[in-house]
Amino acid sequence: MSETPANKSMPPDLQASVLCDDVRQERNGKFILIGIFDGLMLPSFPAVFPRLCVVNRWCSGEGEFAQRTRIVSADGKIKLVEGRPVPVRLTNVEQLATSVEYFVNFQVPEAGLYWVEIMLDQRLRLRYPLQIRRANEST
Repeated sequence: MSETPANKSMPPDLQASVLCDDVRQERNGKFILIGIFDGLMLPSFPAVFPRLCVVNRWCSGEGEFAQRTRIVSADGKIKLVEGRPVPVRLTNVEQLATSVEYFVNFQVPEAGLYWVEIMLDQRLRLRYPLQIRRANEST
């Protein structure tokens, strides 16, 4: 009589999170990131940003999880965007999972420091800055 393995679950590590304009996937599975950036330049505020892509790569985990991405103001009072839950499924610790999310036509009320937050099962796994400036401002 064989034993049924216990339901294994080990939260993965977030290997990378990248902001870009677009993503393509080749036939061999490789991802091509187009227009990688760390900040946004807009002509005036309030503004509508046409399209932003967030690519996340998960590794070294096992099980099924839910990822959620959001961009919030430094004080947390303004939420620019929040994605829907994205399933992350890893059948073993050697497997990788890549998620690609697009945020289209979102409102940006003012220039300033914002934060990209990557959540996994409602727990913050990574937070990094996104500076949004008026196009004629110097860095």
